[in-house]
Amino acid sequence: QVQLVESGGGLVQAGGSLTLSCTTSGRTFSTCAMGWFRQAPGKEREFVATISASGISTYYADSLKGRFTISRDNAKRTVSLQMNGLKPEDTAVYYCAARLSPYLSTGQYDYDSWGQGTQVTVSS
Repeated sequence: QVQLVESGGGLVQAGGSLTLSCTTSGRTFSTCAMGWFRQAPGKEREFVATISASGISTYYADSLKGRFTISRDNAKRTVSLQMNGLKPEDTAVYYCAARLSPYLSTGQYDYDSWGQGTQVTVSS
């Protein structure tokens, strides 16, 4: 198992930026693909971005390409989500997730461990 703790959420004005971080412990982080998901009030949890264990491959939700960037530092056991040009519709709880496979995935059920989430609120 991988233990995950997200941080970096908060309140930001539309057009602003935030960087979310996820720190991990437990199972060897460098063998796990990582993902970010989000859940807005009254909506289902949705895929945001994923990165392979090596960090070489990344994939984003179509609507977020160009605004969000996922990255990881295997030495520090962290994964980050840089969010630029934030919009009110980006308001959600953001979750970090770890997959016991080195290959990226967009499916939430492919992930084995989840953080508690961090709130991102974008005001108009």
